[in-house]
Amino acid sequence: MELKIIARIHTDFKTKFGVPRQSGLVNELTGRIVFEPEYRNADALRGLEGFSHIWLLWDFSEAHREGEGWSPTVRPPRLGGNKRMGVWATRSPFRPNHIGLSSVRLINISPNTPEGPVLEVSGADLMDGTPIYDIKPYLPFTDSHPEATGGFAQEQNETTPPLQVTIPEELKRLLGKERTKALEGVLAADPRPHYQNDPTRTYAMEFAGIEIKFSIKENTVLVHHPDAG
Repeated sequence: MELKIIARIHTDFKTKFGVPRQSGLVNELTGRIVFEPEYRNADALRGLEGFSHIWLLWDFSEAHREGEGWSPTVRPPRLGGNKRMGVWATRSPFRPNHIGLSSVRLINISPNTPEGPVLEVSGADLMDGTPIYDIKPYLPFTDSHPEATGGFAQEQNETTPPLQVTIPEELKRLLGKERTKALEGVLAADPRPHYQNDPTRTYAMEFAGIEIKFSIKENTVLVHHPDAG
């Protein structure tokens, strides 16, 4: 079966480091979904305006490993990378078919732009340029399960409180109010692999075209001055 790329999403993350581990964790993060030329037909969006959220099925394009077989177990970063779990019990990108699934909020539909129809979404956990295979409406009466349990992922999340984040005023001005909120949310969730816990280390990630450098000590993220080394 051939999967067709119907669109690509554009976000503030040019690299994987810093991208939230799940969709919906940082609602301030926004993205634009631009359709491929073959699928730039506004009729395909008819009725979508009635839905608040959508499902995105997409390609873990940075996780492809040509010539390598699949592994029945993986090392979830949230468990420190030291404990193996079955691949079907995780959302690891390293799976037989590199397909991701994200639930995002639909903010706006622009049916007629120079790029064709464009969807604006929030809460996405995708890199800039990620290929999208399909879009489906989120149905709260069947897709939401308040009684559901989250296994080891929920247990880990409940024992990991958000970090405090300090951002220099100059950087806040460069980013603007909305992107500053988004960056705070990303850093509060601790983007580091859980096996890295060196308070003397400086981490760097690209966000909104700016190299963000930061260090973490105890439960505080200190973002460096934008010109600092």
